[in-house]
Amino acid sequence: MLHLRKIFFTGMLVSFLGSLPLGTLNIAAMQISISEGITSAILFSIGSLLSEIIYVRLSLVAMDWIRKQEKIFRILEWVTLAIVLALAASSFYSALHPSQAKSVILTSTTLPYIVLGFVMSAVNPVQIPFWFGWSTVLFTKKILLPRSDHYNAYIVGIGIGTFVGNCVFIFGGLLIASKINNNQHVLNWVIGGIFTITALIQIWKMSRKKDAVHQLHHPEEMTQGLEDKVIEMSHPEKKKES
Repeated sequence: MLHLRKIFFTGMLVSFLGSLPLGTLNIAAMQISISEGITSAILFSIGSLLSEIIYVRLSLVAMDWIRKQEKIFRILEWVTLAIVLALAASSFYSALHPSQAKSVILTSTTLPYIVLGFVMSAVNPVQIPFWFGWSTVLFTKKILLPRSDHYNAYIVGIGIGTFVGNCVFIFGGLLIASKINNNQHVLNWVIGGIFTITALIQIWKMSRKKDAVHQLHHPEEMTQGLEDKVIEMSHPEKKKES
């Protein structure tokens, strides 16, 4: 039971830290919280984390099969790029038209926000090599074993970590919005800029072949040397043993 708790906290810590860098999903959650309220943003986040934990569960039991689906990943990359560019354009449109303060795409959809979050997360291929990398590290260090109870503890931790990370953006966005008051267009310019930078980075990675397909075959690059620090934080006895 103690080891399961450690697996749970490891998954939660990795997921929380992985949710903090600016990205499509957490910025979208922030924008929804500002324009549509906390409930809508939380539903969006729940949908995105459901997709994420499904991907993680599949990656744990079908790593070899997933690595072979290169065409699917390349298609998903183009779909994700189109979505990010559309979100950037929508944010800039709202910034240029103060009367239309809300994001046209995120607020005009007929999909429930939980479904929207699930779909946007499902077409985002970046999370798959990210979890490939971390799962490989945990398997190698014998922290995670191929057992159902280990997988379940790991996935529950990941779901909670992602949710808490998204809440930082949801409530942080509301705090920022309350500070700028009637200058909503400024925030839309900032959000549009973030989406634009995200799209440019993805275009650069795709052109340099540092995309999701590359990361699938080099998952160690996704951990960026942080694995020892994360393991020390969630498994302090490992540091003592060394």
